[in-house]
Amino acid sequence: MPSLEQRTPKSIIRFSEDVNIGLGRLGFMSLKISVIGLGYLGATHCVAMSKLGHTVIGIEPNQAKIDSLKSGHAGFFEPGLDEELAKQIASGRLTFQSSHDEGSRDVDVHFICVGTPQKDGSLAADTSYLHSAIKDLAPYLSKDAVVAGKSTVPVGTAALLTIELTNLAGFAPNLAWNPEFLREGTALEDSLNPDRLVVGVTNQHSEDKLREVFAPMISSGIPFIVTDLATAELVKAAANAFLATKISFINAMAEIAEVSGADATQLATAIGYDERIGNKFLRNGVGFGGGCLPKDIRALMARAEELGVGQSVAYLKEIDKINIRRRDRVIDMLTQELGTLKGKKVLVLGAAFKPDSDDVRDSPALEIASLIQGAGATAVVHDPIALSGVNKKHPELTTQQDLMKAFDGVDAVVLATEWQEYRQLDPATVSGVANKLIIDGRNVLDIAKWQQAGFKVLALGKTIKN
Repeated sequence: MPSLEQRTPKSIIRFSEDVNIGLGRLGFMSLKISVIGLGYLGATHCVAMSKLGHTVIGIEPNQAKIDSLKSGHAGFFEPGLDEELAKQIASGRLTFQSSHDEGSRDVDVHFICVGTPQKDGSLAADTSYLHSAIKDLAPYLSKDAVVAGKSTVPVGTAALLTIELTNLAGFAPNLAWNPEFLREGTALEDSLNPDRLVVGVTNQHSEDKLREVFAPMISSGIPFIVTDLATAELVKAAANAFLATKISFINAMAEIAEVSGADATQLATAIGYDERIGNKFLRNGVGFGGGCLPKDIRALMARAEELGVGQSVAYLKEIDKINIRRRDRVIDMLTQELGTLKGKKVLVLGAAFKPDSDDVRDSPALEIASLIQGAGATAVVHDPIALSGVNKKHPELTTQQDLMKAFDGVDAVVLATEWQEYRQLDPATVSGVANKLIIDGRNVLDIAKWQQAGFKVLALGKTIKN
């Protein structure tokens, strides 16, 4: 059943423009869609589907989140999303409610976007929110409606949900899987202009309905790949495992570079020119984090073990270890320079796991800050937008909203999140750093400029002459 429409770049519609795509005007059908679960993925998907011209109902049991969305605030930082959210609400196509009602019976496609976090005390994914969503939907599900999961799940989950939904609804549902590939910081653009659309289906009706949903995108040349359920589930897990492997590979090379005198940044540039390798996700530093890569590779390891093929992804254990070691390396560098961290004060620039996001889940920056604190020092954390998350999850850490004040009285600085604000910072304006020491954990600073301002600059994966 696999099929693939090749992308034709000249015809791609740039959905990020400040216009709403009129489906009728373009000859496409407008559908009624529900999006269940309005976290990062669900809220973005709601806006994207409405922007395509569909009628969208966002469903989320958390009333506080519903109230925030209705007022035009997604509840998290994503460039441009709140502005587009307000526009779609004003269009009348996008509404929100806390539960299903009789209107759900008329929905053409239900997208399930609930979270699948890592289980406490286990590597496995927690799919309880999916089962809860299925249970709530079942009484309002029509026989013709398609239920399309977008959550990242262990392979085989869709088959189990099909059985569960059949028992609850009293008929065989049209259950499909449509994994998401959005990146925080470019989420809406990624939702409307993805590299590919993947749908796992069990019947022609589901495929046809999903083709109608994404018709403008397909017509623009975006590849539409149709698979079975298991393959669609595995696509997302495999993609994230590959990206994590690529990041940890260059970080492993950085470990070799640090003891041999080589430069991992130049190494990455050189091998990145090989078209078989490419240069994306090939920059060494303090490693990856966030709500996807870490928990997804762990969930894949757990699922492979359950299926009896754990050896097939045994290498991911080392990928995870390499990622963690990069944070430990920063502590080693600080200790080598300062002698001891006890009683010292260290500024960590960044709290979010990446720039243009306020997501602090599995953040390398915050882990470094916690390690600094654990070594007997005081960690001061600055971030342009993510400090509220730090105060909630890590109240033991000191935060400072004023960037210039953050430098006062510290013994060293660690750049851990590559915010543009830090990359463009004029080191001549920075005062109060006792040892004039900065560790570039992302390899983004203008080293010569910082050295001219009197700083000793260290960076992961390279030896710098100071």
